[in-house]
Amino acid sequence: MAQALLNNNKKKILSSNIDSCLISEEDFEYEKELLRNPFSIKSWLRYIEHKEGDPIHQQVFVCERACMDLPRSYKLWRLYLNLRKCHVEGLNPAKYEEEYEKVNVCYEKALVLLNKMPRIWMDYLEFLMKQCKITKTRRTFDRALQTLPVTQHERIWKLYKEFSRSVSGETAVKVWKRYIMIFPEMIEEFIQLLLDMEYYTEAAFQYMALLNNPKFQSLEGKSNFHYWVEFSKLITTHGDKIDGILVEKIMRSAIRRFTDQQGSFFTSLATYFITIGDFEKARDIFEEGMTTVVTVRDFTQIFDAYAEFEESIISQTLEEMEEGHKSKDTNSNDDLDLDIKMIRFEQLMDRRPFLVNDVLLRQNPYNVIEWEKRVGLWGNNNEKIIETYTNAIKTIEPKKAVGKLSSLFINFAKFYEQNNDLNTARLIMEKGVMVPFKSVNELSEVWCEWAELELRSNNFDQAIKIMKKATNCPERSNVDYFDETLTPQQRIHKSSKLWMFYVDLEESVGTIDSTRAVYDKILSLKIATPQTIVNYANFLEENKYFEESFKIFERGVELFSYPVAFELWNLYLTKFLKRYNGTKVERTRDLFEQSLKGCPPNLSKPIFLMYGDFEEKYGLMRHAMRIYDQATETVSTEDRADMYKYYITKLAINYGLTSTRPIYEKAITYLPDKEAKDMCLKFAEMERSIGEIDRARAIYAHASQFCDPRIEPSFWKIWHEFEVKHGNEETYAEMLRIKRSVQAEYNMNISYIPNQTTTHFTSETLESNNDPMASLEKSGILSGFVREVEIYYLYIYSYKNTAHLQVLLEIKI
Repeated sequence: MAQALLNNNKKKILSSNIDSCLISEEDFEYEKELLRNPFSIKSWLRYIEHKEGDPIHQQVFVCERACMDLPRSYKLWRLYLNLRKCHVEGLNPAKYEEEYEKVNVCYEKALVLLNKMPRIWMDYLEFLMKQCKITKTRRTFDRALQTLPVTQHERIWKLYKEFSRSVSGETAVKVWKRYIMIFPEMIEEFIQLLLDMEYYTEAAFQYMALLNNPKFQSLEGKSNFHYWVEFSKLITTHGDKIDGILVEKIMRSAIRRFTDQQGSFFTSLATYFITIGDFEKARDIFEEGMTTVVTVRDFTQIFDAYAEFEESIISQTLEEMEEGHKSKDTNSNDDLDLDIKMIRFEQLMDRRPFLVNDVLLRQNPYNVIEWEKRVGLWGNNNEKIIETYTNAIKTIEPKKAVGKLSSLFINFAKFYEQNNDLNTARLIMEKGVMVPFKSVNELSEVWCEWAELELRSNNFDQAIKIMKKATNCPERSNVDYFDETLTPQQRIHKSSKLWMFYVDLEESVGTIDSTRAVYDKILSLKIATPQTIVNYANFLEENKYFEESFKIFERGVELFSYPVAFELWNLYLTKFLKRYNGTKVERTRDLFEQSLKGCPPNLSKPIFLMYGDFEEKYGLMRHAMRIYDQATETVSTEDRADMYKYYITKLAINYGLTSTRPIYEKAITYLPDKEAKDMCLKFAEMERSIGEIDRARAIYAHASQFCDPRIEPSFWKIWHEFEVKHGNEETYAEMLRIKRSVQAEYNMNISYIPNQTTTHFTSETLESNNDPMASLEKSGILSGFVREVEIYYLYIYSYKNTAHLQVLLEIKI
């Protein structure tokens, strides 16, 4: 029964419209399944998989039947198309064109119903790109784009761009133009493609489109200015190959837009005209750029390019002339042409300083310094100098001037003075004093220079009249010199510089009375400086008005406080003593006392010394000692030790060494430890010198509290030598005990411990460590005794009364 059914199925298969010779015995099972379910994709897929490895025509036979039965099956068509495509891969498309065309037909059949499948389009397009059918491929790309939805176009455009690059030429340009209509952000890639293909005109148009789009965002992170630079580079490099573009108009818009990069754009525009052979237009652009830019950097860029251009023209002319000489084809006009070009180049180089000055003046037309430099550039060209000064004065607004505008008027007047035209110089000065300068100081300079101009012409009376006019003011003026709301002309009478010049002028060519009147006016206006006081006093002194001179000093010390008053008192007292010596003792004392009232301690020492010296010479010695004693209490801490030393010296000279003991005791009490130690050494040396050995020893003992043996080894060395020379075994032992006690006290002082790292042990300290007494000290047997000795000596110097000190020094332990 089964065999009968099998035979029946074979008959059905063989009787169908199928090439039965392509069906083998092994295929019957798959054929039977297809008869039962001809629209099953799985059945066809199993059948196709079964046929893998069979000859190609048998595989194609099965795949075609599958695609005919299921024409909308993407999977079946994909298998079939890949089969056909793989079969022809590796074959030369030109030689086996028919084979390739068969595959193309298969793709076309598939796309009839599967035209929305991008993968099939992409496979087909990739297959076409391998063939030499540019038009067919381009049209197929277009069909794909027209058929597929927009969301899938990007996949097709990726292949289309690759195809256009390989094709190049007009096809690529038209394809890319369509592409950037959909993807405008890819214009940078398009421009680069155009440059690679040397389509410079089209590249320039695309640059223009990019630059005119303010919303464009570069995918490469480039700025709008960067594209302007690239565009300018394009036209300068390939300007002769670009047509249909108004290059000059475009570049001038860039110059207006990028004011800080005008130099590079002017240079690019000029280079463009050089490239197309319009040299005269290039020169005009260079000249315009040099007279337009406002920065030296831009000017230098343009000037260097201009100079390089002229040099290249000259070099080219020389080469042509040399070639003409070799070929004996010379022209007399060639030399003339070369001379003209050389003259043009030399004039350009000569103009450079003036052109740079023009740039700086365009930056700031109110820059006085640059105007003066321009005057210097003209040398001896008087006409141009006058023109420059005139333009500067007309251009500069006084309140905006950079530098001293007054120097412009002064130098302008001096120019006429040097050319013996005093009337014009005076006219300039007269106009200058009417200018509302930024500061009173500038106005005063103009007035002073005007007066000096008259002095140089020996017109002394006219110079004084000018200064009187400049300093003219009401009897009582409440004008504030620093009030910026007032004009300099309203404040000029408060200018100390102007008054000092006026008073110097009066001293030189005026009378005593007129000079004093000017000085008095300065004092009444309260604009006098300490130097004014000194000058006025010296002037009166030179003219034998001594008392009036001293009165001026007195007015000066009333006007100024310390420390200025100290300098005035110093001069006043010195001159007073020189004038009267000791003839006016009481008056001199009053002056000294007055000078010391309110005098800061740090400034009082010189006055005290001068006062004491005066009393020694012309007064009473006890008054001098009282002054020195007062000084030790009044002067600053830094000067106190020196004052004590000076006082002690004077006291010893006049009253003997023993009279200095109270002063030494006072100094030791009030001076800081370090200075007190030094004073103790001097005190002890004084006592030793007069034979008071016990008193000297007591002083050393008192000073020991200030001297750590590790820090002050010199003190202990002095005491050691003293004991060796004047002491005995007992006193020497006491010195050593005190030394250890002091060292122990410093070791217990926590704040003092860090300082121990900087100390250096002396040989004496080492000896004391090896002393047999050290073991006794460590045992504590003598600690109470040493402490009592130390307290004893300290107690001695706690007494300030000499009588008590004398009593204690006589007590024996």
